[in-house]
Amino acid sequence: MPRQSAPRSTALGARTPWTPALLLALLGLAPLAVSAQTAPADPAPASTAAEPPPAPSALDAPMFYQLMVAEFEANSGRLGNAFEVMLDAARRVNDPEVFERAIELAVQARSGDQALLAARAWRQAQPRSVAAVRAQVQMLAATDRVGELGEPLRTLLQLTEPAQRAATISSLPRFLEGTKDRAQMLQTAEQALAPFMEASDTRTAARVALGRVAMTAGQGERAFALARKAQADDPAAMGPLLLAVELMPTVPAAETLVQAGLAQPGQPPAVRLAYARSLEQRQRLVEAVQHTRQALAEQGELPQGWLSLGAMLLDLHRPAEADQALQRALRELDTSPPAEAVPHGEATERLRDMTAQLLAQAAAMRGEFPVALDWLSRIPPERLTLSALTRQAEIVAQQGRVDEARRRVREAPVSDEADTRARLLAELQVLRAAQRWTEAHALLQLARQADPDDTTLMYEQAMSAERLNRFDEMEALLRRLAALKPDDAQAYNALGYSLAERNLRLEEAGELLRKALKLAPGDPYIVDSLGWYEYRSGRLDEAERLLRQAWTTRPHPDVAAHLGEVLWVQGRRDEALAVFREGLAGGRSADSVRATMARLKAPAQ
Repeated sequence: MPRQSAPRSTALGARTPWTPALLLALLGLAPLAVSAQTAPADPAPASTAAEPPPAPSALDAPMFYQLMVAEFEANSGRLGNAFEVMLDAARRVNDPEVFERAIELAVQARSGDQALLAARAWRQAQPRSVAAVRAQVQMLAATDRVGELGEPLRTLLQLTEPAQRAATISSLPRFLEGTKDRAQMLQTAEQALAPFMEASDTRTAARVALGRVAMTAGQGERAFALARKAQADDPAAMGPLLLAVELMPTVPAAETLVQAGLAQPGQPPAVRLAYARSLEQRQRLVEAVQHTRQALAEQGELPQGWLSLGAMLLDLHRPAEADQALQRALRELDTSPPAEAVPHGEATERLRDMTAQLLAQAAAMRGEFPVALDWLSRIPPERLTLSALTRQAEIVAQQGRVDEARRRVREAPVSDEADTRARLLAELQVLRAAQRWTEAHALLQLARQADPDDTTLMYEQAMSAERLNRFDEMEALLRRLAALKPDDAQAYNALGYSLAERNLRLEEAGELLRKALKLAPGDPYIVDSLGWYEYRSGRLDEAERLLRQAWTTRPHPDVAAHLGEVLWVQGRRDEALAVFREGLAGGRSADSVRATMARLKAPAQ
C-alpha cells in the first residue's frame, strides 16, 4: 500500500521517500513474517469497502534520529531501552514495519508482556489491520492468555478476505495448541468460531477446527460428532476424514467414518496414506500395507510412501517385496525435482539415507551381508547417523563378529546425554541380535545405576532377565515399571504372557492381559498373548479365535508358532503345517517356529 512520506534529494537528483520501512531495510532488519493486509470488519455485506488504515506520517529528521537511537540501543544489547524507543516511534509514525520491529525487539528480549503491549498498541492504532490483529493473537497465544483470545480471533476471521477465511479457520487450532488450560482453550475456540459454524462457505472448516480443539481438550466424542457433521456437509472434504483418522486411537467408531469416506470416489491419496499410518501405529500392518499400496497405485510419485511401504514389509518379514518398494522409492527420489519430493534438498538426502538403511536391512534378512554393507557404504561419512552405524554393527554381528560390532558402536561420536543413551541402546541391540543375553543384562544393570527409574532400560532389563530364567527379577522389574507408568500396556502384557508361558497363576495372567488390552485395544501382540493364555487355560476354540485375529493383523513368526501349536493339538495337522511354513518365511526371526515344530515333532517339509 502506498505510503506518504517527505521526499529527499539524492545525488542523482531523484527524489526518494525516506519511510520507516526503507530505513529498517537499509539497517538490514527483517520484520516479522506478518502481512499488513486489511479487510472489511464485517464479513456479511460483500459490498462493504475496506477502509484503509491511517497513512503513516512523514519520516522527519527527529523520527529518523529516534529510529537510529532504538537500533543503536538494540545493537548495544540494551533491548529494553530499544523496545521503549521503538514502540514510541511506532505510535508516532503509525507504520506497520515499526510496530513489527518493536514486537521483534520484545521477543529478542524474551519479554512476552512487552511484545503483547506492542501488538495491542498496533491494533489500537490500526484497528482494521489484519496484520495487527494477527500479531495480537500470536502474542496472546504465546503468553498463554487464552481467556483473552476469543474476541481477537473472531475479529481476525471476520477481517480475513472471504476467499481465505476457510484456510485461516483451519489454522486456528495451531494458535491454541500450546495452551495449558484445555477447557478455556475449547471455550475460546467456540467463541471465535461461533459466527462461522453455519455459514455455507465456512461451516466445514469451522467444525473441523473446533473438532481438533475438542480432541486436544480430551473431548473425543464431541470431536467425532463434529467430524461426522462436517463430513456430511462436504463428503469430498479431506479435513473431516483426517480428523477422524487422528481420533481412531481414542474413539474406535471414528474408523467407520474414515472407511466410509474412503469408499467414496475422488478421495485424494493423502487421506488413505494417513489412514495407513494410523493402522501401522496400531500394529495392523497387513491392512496398512494394503491401503498404502492402493494410495500409491493412484499416485505413485511419492518417495515417502514407497519408503513407508518398504519399512512395513520388512516388519512383516517380506524382504523381497520390501526391496522392490525401496528401490522404487530411490527411483522416485532420483526423478522427482527436490521441491516435489520433499520441501528441501537436505530432506531428500535424508530420505535417500533412510532408504539405503532399509535396503541394507532387507539384504541382511536374506543373508546377503556384503550387499547390506554395500548399501550402507553409500551414505556419506558426514551423514552417517548413529542409526546407520548401528545397522552396520548389527550386520557385522550377524556374521559372528560381535566384539567388532560392539567396538563400532562404542566408537560412535556423541554430543550429548541423549546420544550417549542412544549409543547404549544400540550396543544393547547388537548383543540382543547376537543372543548374548548375559552381557546384555550386565550392560543394562550398569546403565540403570545412573537412572534406576529409566522405564525403557527397566523394560529391557526385565526381558533380558527372562531370557536368563531370572523370573523373580523380571517380575519385580515389570511391577515397578507398571507402578511408574500405570498406563504402559506392554508392562502388563510382558508379565501376563510370562506367567501364561510358564503355566503359573493363570487367573492373574488373564487379569494382566485383559488390562493390557484395555489400554491398547486391538494390539496384535497383546491379542497373541491373550490367545496363548486361553490355550494354557484349555480353552482351545477361544485361543484359536484370538490367535487368528493376531495372525491376520500382524503375521509375526511368534504368532505362527502359537497358532500352529493350537491347531496341531486339535489334530488339524495340515492347517498347522501351513501356518508353520508361513511363519518360517520370517527367516532368522523364525526361531520360535522351528523350536515349536521340533518340540511337536512336526515334519520340516
